[in-house]
Amino acid sequence: MARELVRLFRRHHLTYDQTKHAVEQARRELGLTPPRERQRTVARLDRGEVDRLIHHAYRRAPRYGLMVKTLFYTGARVSEFVNLRPSDLYLDLEPPQVRILHAKGGSDGYVPILPELAQELRTHLNGRTVGYLFESNRHDAYTPRAVQRLVADAARAAGLQKQVTPHRLRASVATILLDAGMPLDQVQKFLRHKRIETTQIYAQTSARNMGEAYLKALQK
Repeated sequence: MARELVRLFRRHHLTYDQTKHAVEQARRELGLTPPRERQRTVARLDRGEVDRLIHHAYRRAPRYGLMVKTLFYTGARVSEFVNLRPSDLYLDLEPPQVRILHAKGGSDGYVPILPELAQELRTHLNGRTVGYLFESNRHDAYTPRAVQRLVADAARAAGLQKQVTPHRLRASVATILLDAGMPLDQVQKFLRHKRIETTQIYAQTSARNMGEAYLKALQK
């Protein structure tokens, strides 16, 4: 039956809608149910894994450690992170904030950071007010690919048995915040999502991790 359908599609150059209709009709005649929609969840690191990642990035070089720490604590997309400038830092506010520009879909915004990170960034800049927040040896912005390699190298050094990317760090801080009780709408604002449905993907991941934490805490 499946082979006959494929030959039919190829012979008559059916459109997507025509193909979909034919498949649905064949499924009904065979009494088959459509596959369940795969639940959308986002893979993440737990807090211990994040700490190990940052620690090993620092071991490689203090600048690399600070880059990974800033990437995690701001929840920035890598394309946003590489474009951060000293003028985007508001380190004297309570709490300190970072302005995220160049955002996907134009969702610019301000995110809070820890005072300890703010102090590290002050030391890193050492009074510099021009250029990029983090610059390569050529005093250019890092490329997204270079930051991805930096994160992956730190993950290997930390012995993490997961594929670690800047996006996974973004997912990790989101679910850690949700696990700690931050309301969904505040996490949406932190991540600069235009639609709360996008943020709810992280909430589903958080709920799964809650169940794992529950079992770990109570099972003997």
